[in-house]
Amino acid sequence: MTSDITNFSDLGLSPQVLQAIQSVGYEQPSPIQAAAIPALLAGEDILGTAQTGTGKTAAFALPLLSRLDASQRAPQILVLAPTRELAIQVAEAFQRYAKDLPGFHVLPIYGGQEMSGQLRQLKRGVQVVVGTPGRVMDHISRGSLDLSQLKSLVLDEADEMLRMGFIDDVEWILEHIPKERQTALFSATMPPQIRKVANRYMRNPKEIKIASSTSTGDNIEQVYWMVSGTNKMDALTRILEVEPFDGMIIFVRTKTATVELAEKLEARGYSSSALNGDMNQALRERTVERLKSGKLDIVIATDVAARGLDVERVSHVVNYDIPYDSEAYVHRIGRTGRAGRTGKAILFVAPREKRLLYVIEKATRQPIKPMELPSGETVTAHRIDSFKGEIDKVFAEQVDLSFYHELLAAYSHDNDRYPEDIAAALAHLLQKERPLQVTFAPIKPERDHKRSERGERGERGDRNERPSKGKKQHSDEDMQRYRIEVGRNHQAKPGDIVGALANEGGISSRQIGHIKLFDDFSTVDLPKTLAKETLRQLQKVRVRNKALEIRIDEGPGGAKDFGSKPPKKFERKSKAPKRAPKDKG
Repeated sequence: MTSDITNFSDLGLSPQVLQAIQSVGYEQPSPIQAAAIPALLAGEDILGTAQTGTGKTAAFALPLLSRLDASQRAPQILVLAPTRELAIQVAEAFQRYAKDLPGFHVLPIYGGQEMSGQLRQLKRGVQVVVGTPGRVMDHISRGSLDLSQLKSLVLDEADEMLRMGFIDDVEWILEHIPKERQTALFSATMPPQIRKVANRYMRNPKEIKIASSTSTGDNIEQVYWMVSGTNKMDALTRILEVEPFDGMIIFVRTKTATVELAEKLEARGYSSSALNGDMNQALRERTVERLKSGKLDIVIATDVAARGLDVERVSHVVNYDIPYDSEAYVHRIGRTGRAGRTGKAILFVAPREKRLLYVIEKATRQPIKPMELPSGETVTAHRIDSFKGEIDKVFAEQVDLSFYHELLAAYSHDNDRYPEDIAAALAHLLQKERPLQVTFAPIKPERDHKRSERGERGERGDRNERPSKGKKQHSDEDMQRYRIEVGRNHQAKPGDIVGALANEGGISSRQIGHIKLFDDFSTVDLPKTLAKETLRQLQKVRVRNKALEIRIDEGPGGAKDFGSKPPKKFERKSKAPKRAPKDKG
């Protein structure tokens, strides 16, 4: 029974994979992992119904890596994912779990990425390929992706691939890979078309259904800040300046990061300490006790080190590094809001991690609101209030100030200084290392993640034109009209085209203008500043199993393609785009 499995060591995984699990900090398999891992290790096909964020990436990656032959350089595992973000995320997970496998290589392949780099890495040899359907088809068609040694295929988020119009591409791939293989299909829902694919291409799959149990308390306020790179430390220190916290836990991914961040915060005057698995039990207990007693205000911890941590005075949790799955997120923020108290959870999200934010919101069924980073004016006001408060304490404690009165009176007399000037000079000396007046370079937040997700996923209606109403998004002078060789007769819809351009070409939905469908082709308006390499990559991207063959639209007379060298017309930016030919069908 899977319910009896409480440890990864009970699942039969390879020693190298178990070692990686331990270093990552996983302790107990989630329900989908406990059910799927034994079946995949036994070579069975599985049909898994599980929400995003339940740990399904580890559910297929861990057992498939345990069966991998690292000495063989040909692809043995192929994972199909609906978006480039998920492909990157899954590839990174494989890399983490295989860190102790010598000679292991994983390659994410997707549109918008330079083809030459992918070709080079495929030629060198990889054991795992994670890709979007269009780019995988492209490599199979040109013969650059040899899947003759393929052992396992994973279809991740199959219902998303169906919704985005990629299911025909998926079936084309299934027809062009070895029949003798293991297949794992994961989907949040199981629509009839996905069930049909499973019945046709899978061998007596074991069905696994997992209901997501992730939930967060209503007494915890959840916010996020879109930040990246060196801005993270700046954002954290601004938040610490103005947030009225009692105790705080900051979560990071690695043991090294706990120490580095603790040192940086100590240097900025915050009472902080690391908490990680490398510390002996006595030191960990002493650190927790200091946090409880108020001798320590901030603990920087890894997931595994914070297991079971219950400190009532923890008012804030900061996810400095976003967790890889929603269950870890729920566990983290559960460290605050204890014993009926309110708490606040702050999540830092890098632009490339927007998908993880979407996953957490979807799994927890709770929106996470964007937060406004404190400005220099806000921090200045807060420091001034704190400074005044320190002065008030001196008077409240009725400290004997007679000595200082005499000293400063003498100084004022001898140097002909006003008392206010002397007080200002003393304030400057006191706050020299931490000036009261603060200015920050502006940090612009990313655009709303939900709008981004909708654009990247090609979430559009079934209209024959896009947009058909509303305010025009672009000036005609900034756009170029292109022709693509897919239309109504191919059952194409505007959403299919948007999805292909966004996910295979890396073009933001905000950059995609008017789409007009004809019988055998369509036209789409795109920015004139679009990179030539992007347009060349889009040539073979497929919609409804038909290559786009994108070219500049020349009206009724035809169209010019790019070939290996774009024509001069493509480089001219002043000429207005021509109108599409009239639909005579």
